Amino acid sequence: MAAPMTLDQLKDAAKSGEIDTVLACIIDMQGRLQGKRFHISNFLEQAINETHCCNYLLATDLVMSTPEGFASTSWASGYGDYVMKPDLATLRPVPWLEGTAMILCDVMDHHTHAPAFESPRQILQAQIARAEAMGLTPMMATELEFFLYARSFDEIRHSGWRDLETLSPYNQDYSIQLTSREEYVLRPIRNHLYAMGVPVECTKGEAETGQEELNIRYADALACADHHALAKHAVKEIAHQHGHAATFMSKWQADKVGSAAHIHQSLFAGDDNAFYDKDGAHGMSQTMKHYVAGLLKYAPDVTLFMAPYINSYKRFAPGTFAPTKTAWSIDNRTAGFRLVGEDSKGVRIECRIPGSDMNPYLACAAQLAAGLAGIEEKLDLPDPAQGDVYGMDDVPDVPSTLRAAILAFDGSKMMRAAFGDKVVDHYAHAAKIEQQDFDRAVTDYELARGFERA
Repeated sequence: MAAPMTLDQLKDAAKSGEIDTVLACIIDMQGRLQGKRFHISNFLEQAINETHCCNYLLATDLVMSTPEGFASTSWASGYGDYVMKPDLATLRPVPWLEGTAMILCDVMDHHTHAPAFESPRQILQAQIARAEAMGLTPMMATELEFFLYARSFDEIRHSGWRDLETLSPYNQDYSIQLTSREEYVLRPIRNHLYAMGVPVECTKGEAETGQEELNIRYADALACADHHALAKHAVKEIAHQHGHAATFMSKWQADKVGSAAHIHQSLFAGDDNAFYDKDGAHGMSQTMKHYVAGLLKYAPDVTLFMAPYINSYKRFAPGTFAPTKTAWSIDNRTAGFRLVGEDSKGVRIECRIPGSDMNPYLACAAQLAAGLAGIEEKLDLPDPAQGDVYGMDDVPDVPSTLRAAILAFDGSKMMRAAFGDKVVDHYAHAAKIEQQDFDRAVTDYELARGFERA
C-alpha cells in the first residue's frame, strides 16, 4: 500500500509534471469533502500554510441551503471566513483523477486561529485527546454499506428518482459469481483507495439486492474517520466515472434492507489492547466492561450522530439486521452492540446502530464520549442478551424517530460535558431544521393515501 505522500514527494511530482492539482478539503457537518482545487504552484507557495473558506460550510443543511438560527454564523454576521489549515499527514494522491493530490484541512477561527468548535474533525480530535489523557489510544474501524445503480446520478435525477434499478438484480450476499459482474466498478474502488493510502481489506456483496460492502482495516480513530470519508467520496466518484450511481442513504426503498456503517472500537494502552484480559469473562477487561456500559447507558443521547436524518430512522426495523434495542450481545447481530473477537487479543465492541448516512467523525466522537463516560463513572455492565433481541420488551429501545433523538441529544448532560454547549446547540439546531423541513413536505404516500379518500 502506498503511504500518504510526503511534502518532498509532492514537490518532486510537481517538478516532473505528475501532479498539477491539489484538492484542499475540509469535512462538513454531513461528513462530505468541501474545499478548493489549487494549481500545484500556488498550493506549494501559499496554501500549504493556510487558505480560507466561507464559514457557512459548517452551517448548512444536506442540500447546502443556509438556514437561520446558528450562533456561529448568519446573514446578520455577514458569513465570514474560516481558516483551512492543511494537515500534512493526510497528503495523498487521488489515483482516479489525473494529476491530482488531496490534503485534509483542520478548520480554525479566522481571527483567533483556535479550532472551530463545530468542525467535525476537531470534535473527534477533542475526544481522542480526552482518551489520551487517560493513557489510552482509541482504535476504530467502520464498515461502509451502499447500493450501486445501473444508471448515473444525472439520469436518476432527471427521472425524478423513479424506477431505480440496482446494478445487481439479486441479493448477492457473499456471492462471488454475482459480484464478478461488478468488478469493473469495485476493483478500481479497492485499488485506487489502496494506492492513496487507505488500507482496504475487501469488498463483498451485502444482504440486499444491489447492495455492496467495503471494509477498511482498523486504525487510530482519526485515521479511521478520514479513511471512511475518503472511501465514501471515492465510491461516488468512481461509480460516476463508470456511468453508475451509488447511494449511502440509510433506507432507499421501504421493502429493502437499509445500509449500515457499523463502528468497531477498542482502546489501546501502548501496543496492547486495553479491552483484553485473558482471565476476564469473554476476554473482557474491566476497562472494556465500563466502556461498553457507557455505550449502553448513553446510546439514546448519541443516536442523533448515528442517525442524523429523517430517513435514517426508516432503517431500524426487526428482522433486517438493523438494531432496534440497545442491548449488548456476544456475536449476535440482533443487538445494538455486538462483542467481536471473544476471548482473543482482538476483542472489541461493534456498534450496529449507525446508518451509512452518518458523519464518521461525529459518530466516532460520540461513541468515544459515551464509552469514556462509562470508564469515568465506573459503570457496571449487565449480562449479555441472548437470543432474538428484537422481541425483548425489557431492553431499552433505540430512539425510533429524529424527534426522539433530538430530545435525548439536546438534553444530554453527558454530551454537553463532553462536547460543550456550543457543539450540542449547533447540531441540535441542525437536526431541528431537518425535522422542520420534512414536516413541511407533502409526500407521495400522503397523495396516494388521501387524494381521493380523505
